[in-house]
Amino acid sequence: MAQLLRVQNFMVSSDGIAAGEDQSFENPFGLPGADRLFSWAGATASWPNRTDPGGSRGLDDYFTRDFAHNIGAEIMGRNKFGHQRGPWTDHGWQGWWGDEPPFHTPVFVLTHHERPSITLSDTTFHFVGGKPADVLEQARKAAEGKDVRLGGGVTTVRQFLDADLVDTLHVAVAPVTFGEGLRLWDSPDELLDRFHLDVVPSSSGVVHHLFWRKQL
Repeated sequence: MAQLLRVQNFMVSSDGIAAGEDQSFENPFGLPGADRLFSWAGATASWPNRTDPGGSRGLDDYFTRDFAHNIGAEIMGRNKFGHQRGPWTDHGWQGWWGDEPPFHTPVFVLTHHERPSITLSDTTFHFVGGKPADVLEQARKAAEGKDVRLGGGVTTVRQFLDADLVDTLHVAVAPVTFGEGLRLWDSPDELLDRFHLDVVPSSSGVVHHLFWRKQL
């Protein structure tokens, strides 16, 4: 079975915005009220950071629970790893994700400024440059037969879409608007030349967009 490159639980506003221009340590998404993008996942019973019993079941919970299924490696942009820009000036700060990152796989961080890999718990971050296809080949080898997740942010997802490397794409569209920021799309119809699309509304108000590559 072929290894897929999958985008999962990628969250955008109803106007297609996934992040702001001014990301910082204090504001990782660079957007005011960014929590409105992912509150649907945090409300589910399967949310990994849940500290109290309960949580919603149903469609949202299914996507939250399925996040790690058959994933052997992840690719992410540098902005998803941390807030630093340019050459690495602080190797002591090891990213947004704490001592026990939620990935549990090798993670390939795209950067123009490579640095030695670091391991935190059962996750190893590799800092790599190169073309999307070359990075994907590295990730596939590390995934050992499982699929590769393309974790974002929005610039990274667009880069791999533009290189025609994405096989499946799940985008959760939240019922909020931001007006300006980094857009995944102006309309999901932009992807219909290459992908089939099912649109499934959830009782939470989020609309799940499920894309899968058309067979050539």
